[in-house]
Parts: sequence; structure tokens; C-alpha cells
Amino acid sequence: MPVNPTYPGVYIEEISSGVRTIRGVATSVAAFVGSFRKGLLDEAVQIFSISDFEREYGGIDRNSETSYTIQQFFLNGGSEAWVVRVADTATGAADAPPTNANTAAVLVASVPGGGVQVFRVIAGRRIRGEPAENPGFWGNFIRIEVNYDTADPANLFNLSVQEVRLDGDRTLVLQTETFRNLTLEPDTPNNALEVVNQGSQLVQLNRDGLPPLAAPAPGTPWVRPASSGTLGGALPTTTAIPADGAAFNVTLSGTPTINGTITYGGPPPTSYAQLRPFVEEAIHRAAASLADAQKPLLAGASVRLLGDNSTANPFRFLVTLGRGARPFDPGVTVDFSGAAAVGGASGIRLASANGAVVNAQQQPLAGGRDGRPPAVGTTHRPIPVGFFRGSLVPKTGMYALEDVDLFNILCIPEATTLSPGDMQSLYTEAENYVRDRRAMLIVDIPEAIRDLDDMQTWLADNAVLRHSNAAVYYPRSHVPDPLNRNRPRSLSNSGTIAGLWARTDGERGVWKAPAGTDARLRNVVMLDYNLTDQQNGVLNPLGVNCLRTFPVYSSICWGARTLEGADVIASDFKYIPVRRITLFLEESLYRGAQWVVFEPNDEPLWAQIRLNVGAFMQDLFRKGAFQGKSPREAYFVKCDGETTTQQDIDNGIVNIEVGFAPLKPAEFVILKIQQIARQADV
Repeated sequence: MPVNPTYPGVYIEEISSGVRTIRGVATSVAAFVGSFRKGLLDEAVQIFSISDFEREYGGIDRNSETSYTIQQFFLNGGSEAWVVRVADTATGAADAPPTNANTAAVLVASVPGGGVQVFRVIAGRRIRGEPAENPGFWGNFIRIEVNYDTADPANLFNLSVQEVRLDGDRTLVLQTETFRNLTLEPDTPNNALEVVNQGSQLVQLNRDGLPPLAAPAPGTPWVRPASSGTLGGALPTTTAIPADGAAFNVTLSGTPTINGTITYGGPPPTSYAQLRPFVEEAIHRAAASLADAQKPLLAGASVRLLGDNSTANPFRFLVTLGRGARPFDPGVTVDFSGAAAVGGASGIRLASANGAVVNAQQQPLAGGRDGRPPAVGTTHRPIPVGFFRGSLVPKTGMYALEDVDLFNILCIPEATTLSPGDMQSLYTEAENYVRDRRAMLIVDIPEAIRDLDDMQTWLADNAVLRHSNAAVYYPRSHVPDPLNRNRPRSLSNSGTIAGLWARTDGERGVWKAPAGTDARLRNVVMLDYNLTDQQNGVLNPLGVNCLRTFPVYSSICWGARTLEGADVIASDFKYIPVRRITLFLEESLYRGAQWVVFEPNDEPLWAQIRLNVGAFMQDLFRKGAFQGKSPREAYFVKCDGETTTQQDIDNGIVNIEVGFAPLKPAEFVILKIQQIARQADV
């Protein structure tokens, strides 16, 4: 900062060097728009691995072409992607949505005994501070559990959320979330709706459409959802311990009554806390009477002691069944009866006759649907084109990417499931969008495009798609399908090629053509059609990038042209690496020149611009990004009185001219071989 000397002495002033480093942007961030088994609708979610994709969107799904292409992206070298889920959510009448609409699973939680509805539980989570539903059949496998094992058992409750998967007769828990010491009292830091909605990745709570909750009388707790499992009646204030060998009966829903006994094997306990493990052990022993598949219900049961033995909060036992039954029914109930259970002052009071509450172990959400079923003869779900396209203002469909700072490659694999007119319309709009975002679009071809004639016809019918920011690859590839015993599945190329672009960028740079013998297609077992050199020679001049199978090398990419790369067009952006490095320079310099705005527009500023932009270009030259043996041959940066006139200065404009000599791929290698004629020695 400027020094203002006021006393004799030495002052220090720091002076800026004027160097503002320009960093190159990422070049291979992919964006995928498609349908998935689960995930937030019309929201761009960043993922860095297949594991992230499985967690957010449920992994690969037979009905989702895009899920397989995302897997291919990461297998072929991709490391960062943004995913937008779209689905048909046109529900029509609110009370009777059609069966072809995607809906979110819902549960309405009520107070003990039913009656007052306390909140709705919806599959979804909060994004950027707003609740977002997560529709799909997957939500029917979310289960809710409530218990009162809290810091204040008379007033608070705990809420547990589980996502499960049924694997044959086994129930596998995928995720568990637990929220403790909640209340429905408003304006409190532990309000259930606020705590769960901010912290859960699986569900959101709301009271939409439910009657308002009336404030309780002073000193009376707020209502809360019914406890899961069996919550015993109030135990006597004066400790009452059942006699050694006391009998009790266990009744599981749908099973005959089981006889059990409480035995101590020594002096009887003297408190309910000491009694608790003996009750739990007795229930475990009763498991011997069950069939093997159901024994874990009792063998894994837990007994907890709640309360503080006060009048307002008496001791109670809470029994929760084990979850290892095959299958485990979340609606199973357990009731207790007999001398030890209800026997007056000596009872442990687990039976409903003593005020116990017998509920299901968990409550599943219901009503989630995946929407439109697959069309006859195909595994793809035909979602209307409007859901892919979306709209710019509400940021839906592909325009959900407006919330993404940077992406470089756009893939819409399920565009191939649309009608030819809808596919062409969607890709045309996508090309305009990627042009504005300085990105590339990889166009996929329908599964019906098999031989050379099909591809030529498709190219002629879709000539409107020729664009310097788009590329198309032929033929389609086949990948092993883990959901079908690894049998080959025909797949759109966009995910595989996007991963190849990312791998090439990392290994060689964005200026290297993502093609050649190094451009092997990973996890591709075969191609739809085996091209010959002559057939390749028909498509290449038309701007179609061919995928070939060569001995030893297997399946590789054998083309690097944009859709504007047909020879007759003679475009400056004939080649993919030329177009991509141009977009890279534009985006990097656009971001790196933001500091120039509002600076004094004169020679000192122009000199700084030349210094900073020149340093950026020089670094790329040293990495081999441009043609030329010297910087003078490779690039130039011009910003001076010639590029910016006085009139420009008066209008607040500074003009910067940057030129570069791009590297172009050696597409045709011509070997000239000649015999040398020698005269005979004389």
C-alpha cells in the first residue's frame, strides 16, 4: 500500500510485479444427461468415480443406456463428470398419476395408535438449500424406524433411515442414517424437519397437505411418531423382579406362540437395569423354536431400558427384533404374554394388556415408480424428448448444466432411443448449447445403424447436424453386461470416446488427436461392424470417425474429425484436436483476463497483458502444443496502440489478438519406395 511518511526513518512499500498467472482450464470434464434408477431430477451432480455414480444413481441399470456409458467413461480414463438425471414426471391429476410417470416414494408417519399425522417422508434430499425429490421404484426400499431411546425418553425421538436391497431372500443394508433427540416443536435447534432435511441424503420430511399440529398444553410434550418394535408398558415404580423360571409367551405375527422362561442361574437381579440382559437372553433362547430362516428375529433381538423411573417418565422396556431373517419382513410384530409378562406387580410388562405398544419393526416408503416401461422389443425407456431438452429458465434437462462452472464434453446417449426427428432436434439444440459453453458434443448413432449403407443414409438424413463442436463415431460397440452374465450389449460410443479423450489429454495433451494405435477402447469386446480400409475410406472424407479392430491392437479409434470435417467443407476446424485446443485457449484466456476489466486502458496495461498471455502461450509451446521451431513461428500476442485505437479507448475497449499455429494429425502416411538403379562396375 502507498507509504505516507510522517516520521524520520525507513519505510517499506510492496510493489506488485504485474504478473497474473493464467492457468489452463480442464479439458476433459464430461457431462451426461440421461435416465437412471435413482438420483435427483434436473440437478447436475459431480462424480469422480464409478463408486460415486453407484452411490448417487444406483449404478448400471438395464433400462438406462446412459448408466453403461458412464461406466465406460471411467473405465477408459475419465476422472471427472457431471450427471443430470431426467425422467418423465408428467403426472396429470394430482390424486391419480398415470402409471407411465416417475413418482417418489412416500410415507406418512402418525402418532401412536394412528390418528394425528405428524409428517410426510419423501425419497429425496436437499440441494442448494432446496428440497429435491428422488423419484423411482428404488424409494420403496427405504425404511423408517423410530425409537424413544433418547436423552429425554418422554419427549424426544430418534429417527433411523435405511436403504436396503433384496438379494434373493436376503436383505442387504446399503445405507443407514440416524438422527437423534428430535422433536416436532417449532423454532428449536433439534426440530425433526430441519435436522433431517439438512442432513439426510435419502429422505426429506414435510407437512405439506397435513392438518397443522396444535401446540400442547403447558407441561405436555409435543406429539411424536409411533415407536417401532414393542414398547413395553410402564414398569412399577417399586422394582418388581419376576421369579427365577418365570414363564412368558412370545407371539410373532404369523407364527404360533412360543413358550419361554426367564432364568437367572444365581441370585435374582435387584434392578430393572440388571434384569434387562436376562430378559434379552430369554428371548434369544426362545429362537430355538423358530425355523432356521426366522431364528435371527429372536436370536438377534435387543432389549433396551428407557426412562428414569419418575412419574412422568417411568421405566419401560423396548424390544427390537434382529434383522437377519431370510427374508426379513419390516412389518413383523412381536407381542409378549404370560405370567412374567403381565403378572401383576412382578410382570416385566411387555404385553399390550399392560399398556405396551406393539408396532412393526420398520415402516417402508411406498408409491415410488420408475415411470415409462421399456418399449416392446427394447431395453431402453422411451422418455419424451422434452425432458432431455429441458428449459433454460428453470434449468431443467440439459440446461441443468447451467449450474456447472465448466464442462468440456456433452453426451446424451439415450437420444438414440427417440424418433429420428426428435433425436435430430435434440442434438441440434445441444450443438448450439455446447457452442455457447465452449464444449464438444459426441453424437451417438441409433442401434439400427449397422452397415456402411445405413451410416451413409443416416449421415445424409442428419446433414443439419454438421457442426465444428460435434463429432460422430461409427460403428457402435459391444461391452460385457454384468447384469446379463457378461453377454455383449450394444452400446452408444459417447462414454467410451469421452473417456478416451480424457486419457489422451492426460497422457499427451489436448492437442494430440485421440486416435491411433494408442487409442484402444477399453472394455469393448467387439464392434457392430468390421470395416475394411476401403469402407473406412468412404466414411472418413465425410467426417465420420471410424472404430476399427486390428490384430494385436484390438478395438481402436481410427478417426479424429469433427462433423464439420468433411473434405468438401474445408473447415478450419476439420480436426478434433484443433477444435479442442482452440476451445481450451478461448476458455483459459477468457477466465485469465478477468482482472483486466476496469483497469486503466493504456500502455502499462497492454504491457501487462502481453506479459501474462505471452507467458501462458510460451508454456504451451514448450509442452509441444503448437507448430514451429521457435515461439515466433508458433504463436503471437498483440495488444498495443494498433489493436486498440483511441476510439476503442474512448468506448472502454481493449483488443487483444492471440494467434497460434495448431498441430494437425498425420492422418495419411505415404511411404514412397523406389529402387536405386546402379551401373555395373567397369
